[in-house]
Amino acid sequence: MLYNIKIILLKDTLYIFDIDGTLTDSVPMYLISVTKAMMSMGINNIDTDYNNYKHHTDSYALRYNYERSFKQDLSENLLGDFENNLVKQMLEFDPVKEIKGAQSLIQSFRDKSIPFCFATGALPKPAMLKLEQCDIWYDELLLATSMTHESREGFVMDALERAKAFYNISQFSKIISVGDGLWDLKTAQNLSLDFVGIGDRNKEKLLQNGATRCYSNIEEFSKSIF
Repeated sequence: MLYNIKIILLKDTLYIFDIDGTLTDSVPMYLISVTKAMMSMGINNIDTDYNNYKHHTDSYALRYNYERSFKQDLSENLLGDFENNLVKQMLEFDPVKEIKGAQSLIQSFRDKSIPFCFATGALPKPAMLKLEQCDIWYDELLLATSMTHESREGFVMDALERAKAFYNISQFSKIISVGDGLWDLKTAQNLSLDFVGIGDRNKEKLLQNGATRCYSNIEEFSKSIF
């Protein structure tokens, strides 16, 4: 009985999932792919200190490095070229693997009709490739990326609006952002969202900066829900 009540309450909660490092074990491979994709476009003066970028997103990484390299504005059509180059670079690596429990958690959310969506600093095609390689279900209608917003706040809000439309819900009683990075936490704080940290790599930093719920992996997080 208590379990059923808990599930009913969860159906009015929206979970917004980051992808890299949260659902897919793809961070090292992806950063290398981002660098190589920019190099293939003739960008040689690349700042690879990605963690200290103003925006931790693909679209910002391209614009920032393109403009500092060529001293001119980035044309819009180059973002699509960069996206395709990223996919080519990713396919040079072995398929990425899920963070433990990711595929089963997303499936459980679907089975129990618990609302969720994805918000990622990646571009759409690379994001979808990672999810597909891990056999994690997604719908493009629930996928918000840096194709339309350089800032994490921008695409997280885009994810929220996408979820409202997809689930036909005008307002969620609670919104929980699930991510692995300090930038995910800061974004949640800026938007006054609840936050759940995933992974041990950044756990100490997350706790030091105000996170109150952190789990070693998605499987551990799942056990706290169901």
